Amino acid sequence: MRTIVFPALRLLVWGVIAVALCVLAFGGSGGGLGGGEPAAGPGAPPLDLAEPVVPVGRGSVANTVTVTGTVVADAAVPVRATAAGKVHRLLAAPGPVAAGQPLVEIRWEEERDPAAGTDADGNPTVTPQKPRIRSAAVPAPAAGTLATDVLVDQIVAVGDRIGTVAPGSLSVTATLTQAEQFRLLSPPSTAQVEVQGGPAPFTCERLVLGAPVPGGRPQDDAGADPGTGDPGAGTGGGTTARCAVPPGTTVFAGMAASVVIAAGTAEDVLVVPVTAVQGSVQAGNVWVVGEDGEPVERPVTLGLTDGEQVEVRDGLAEGEQVLQFVPLPDDTPVDPYTGEPMTAGPFG
Repeated sequence: MRTIVFPALRLLVWGVIAVALCVLAFGGSGGGLGGGEPAAGPGAPPLDLAEPVVPVGRGSVANTVTVTGTVVADAAVPVRATAAGKVHRLLAAPGPVAAGQPLVEIRWEEERDPAAGTDADGNPTVTPQKPRIRSAAVPAPAAGTLATDVLVDQIVAVGDRIGTVAPGSLSVTATLTQAEQFRLLSPPSTAQVEVQGGPAPFTCERLVLGAPVPGGRPQDDAGADPGTGDPGAGTGGGTTARCAVPPGTTVFAGMAASVVIAAGTAEDVLVVPVTAVQGSVQAGNVWVVGEDGEPVERPVTLGLTDGEQVEVRDGLAEGEQVLQFVPLPDDTPVDPYTGEPMTAGPFG
């Protein structure tokens, strides 16, 4: 039985394979096993090469920027000598001090003009006078924890650092990308901050945006960040956002934080996709489809954007059709003598 069934099955399999090969060889040029029409040949649906368009509609735009930041300790404020002379005494011990509290007394001698007079015989005399002793107290520039860097009888000059006052407060800093900077041209004064695993989201006040000081600040001026070792705000690259953590909020330097900056909302305004606009801040260009079906470039005035759509304040009317994507520039080379487009020759 086996000598009959198995060879018959083997012949059947080989027959099926042979038929399939024949179909592929003689009927497969039509694009399928059944010899159908090719995908790009007669009977295929036409390929639409027209650029997609979108209507100018109405909507709401919420310009909310969310970035990842870090909790940092505010840099210590340097205490600088306000006079040139000798340190006479330390008026405050290292530790907590109040703003304006006298910290160090500096003394110096001020020369006086000789005293003019006459002797017993009526002759004029000039008598040298001892220098006048002057003193000045250097106040604390801020409230915080004082650390002194000078000793009694040490000679100091105006501007020398004689100590630091660490405010003991915390801030949240975040680096902004170029696009985020443009979206925050008119930033609010506060931001919402959430620290993972920490307290509920809180309002971070005194929000400030700005570029770092060129070259950074010297280490001895800024003071090191106890949490990260960073010499202070303004020493890193890129524009940063910085806001103050409210007193009593339980967070610690070095923790990561999510910073949400709400920079405005526009309700019921004309909007188009950001892909349809050349430019993203204040002024831009769109391509409006005319009655003849040809796109025409038109300048527009822009407002808020949420990264997906942008407010159009002037230059468009509701319902107008614009290209969904900014057209690519024509990079075909032009003959400098004739002004006609240059095409490849028979040899490329």
